Amino acid sequence: MTTRQLFVTPLYEATLADEKGFPALNADLLAACLDLAENDRAGVAWSKEHAYRGYTSYASLDDLPSRYPVFTDVKKRLDRHAAAFARQLALDLSGRKLVMDSLWANVLKPGGTHSGHIHPHSLLSGTIYVQTPPGASAIRFEDPRLPMMMSAPPREPNAPESLKTFVSVQPAAGTVLLWESFLRHEVPANGAKSDRVSVSFNYTWR
Repeated sequence: MTTRQLFVTPLYEATLADEKGFPALNADLLAACLDLAENDRAGVAWSKEHAYRGYTSYASLDDLPSRYPVFTDVKKRLDRHAAAFARQLALDLSGRKLVMDSLWANVLKPGGTHSGHIHPHSLLSGTIYVQTPPGASAIRFEDPRLPMMMSAPPREPNAPESLKTFVSVQPAAGTVLLWESFLRHEVPANGAKSDRVSVSFNYTWR
C-alpha cells in the first residue's frame, strides 16, 4: 500500500540576517517604517477608521521605494527570493516576469491583530520582518482545504506539520516568508510590550 502526498502548499522561508550589512539595512528599514507611521496622515487615518491597532501604509502609499532608498535595496533582495521560490514551485512563466506590484509597511502595536485573509489578484505574497520583540505574535497559516472539511475531526496534537489545520511561524528580524497568494493567513494578538514591525508585499505575473 502506498500513500502519496498531493497538492502541497509550500511556504518559503529565508533570512536576510546573515547577509553583509544587515544591521544597518534593518535599522534604516525600521526608521523608515516608524517615520511612515508618524507622518503618513492618510495611512494613519485609514488604520484608525478600520480599527487597525497600529499603522499600515497598505491603503495610502504605493511608492515606498521612491520615498526611502532602503525600500529599493530591500526590493532587490526580495526579487531574488521570489525568483527562487518561483523555481521551486516549477512555475511556467512563459517568458513573462515576476513583478512586485505592491509593498507596504506594518507597525502593529501591543494587542493588535490582523484577521484571516488572502491576497487576491496576486501570485506570490510575503513579509519581511523588521522588529519582533519578545512576545511578538507569530503568523498563522490555514490549510486552504479547511472550508471543504465539513465533517472532519480535528487533527491529533502531534500530527506532522504537513497535516495540521493551522501552522504558526515565529519570525525574527530579517526573516523572509513567501507563499502563494491564495493561502489564508492571520496575525494573532501581539503579546509584546512594544511594536511588531514588518513589511509585506505581493508579486504578480506580467
